[in-house]
Amino acid sequence: MARIIIEGPITGSTRKLVLKALKQVEDREFPALLLRIDSPGGTVGDSQEIHAALIRLRGKGCHVVASFGNVSASGGVYVGVAAEKIVSNPGTITGSIGVILRGNNLSKLLERIGIRFETVKSGTFKDILSPDRALTPEERQLLQSLIDSSYEQFVTAVAEGRQLSHETVRSFADGRVFTGTQAKELGLVDELGDEDHALKLAAKLADLDEENIRPITLGSPKKKLMGLLPGGTILSNLFDLLNMELANSGQILWLFRP
Repeated sequence: MARIIIEGPITGSTRKLVLKALKQVEDREFPALLLRIDSPGGTVGDSQEIHAALIRLRGKGCHVVASFGNVSASGGVYVGVAAEKIVSNPGTITGSIGVILRGNNLSKLLERIGIRFETVKSGTFKDILSPDRALTPEERQLLQSLIDSSYEQFVTAVAEGRQLSHETVRSFADGRVFTGTQAKELGLVDELGDEDHALKLAAKLADLDEENIRPITLGSPKKKLMGLLPGGTILSNLFDLLNMELANSGQILWLFRP
């Protein structure tokens, strides 16, 4: 059995690692995959590509079971619903089904320190979300249409993956978060349990020996030097979140922001 870990924000680097690992699962014809997810979500396109690759892998006969860790929210949910079964800890923070887009309006600050931008543009919306001014009503309407479209894609993926109606999904897909226990009541996960429980479920689905199975972990990221230092893991995680915030300002995200 193969095992892939998705940890931290889902970004382009995450996508590359996971897609490469999924290709290995396919090439080596593993009968089952344990997908461990501990992520607050991330970028829309990267989440969608991982989701699509998992669906293709299942189409080739590989049984995929997702195990939700401490947090599996927003884009983490989107990736997870591509699995055949989802196992969550009772206290897992999950849900946050929705879309967010944020920009930075620094116009008051720039005015105070005497900085003004001069913009020459080819079209009305070319400098949308520019930090030196507020959104116009027309711009806000345009961005809302993008959010609404992305939201419908998310709702459809959850509805299809969990075999729920769109109306049922929309009833709880308003950005709220749930515990694993609450998610099970809503039909968002199948069973409550830890990663070992998910491992045995995947083995059962693939007719493997549940007691003696030893998964092979693929696609693990290289350890960062900062993570090897005392307290380095916390600093590394904070750095990743800050980098995510700066790199994706102005992008549509499926990301849980507590």
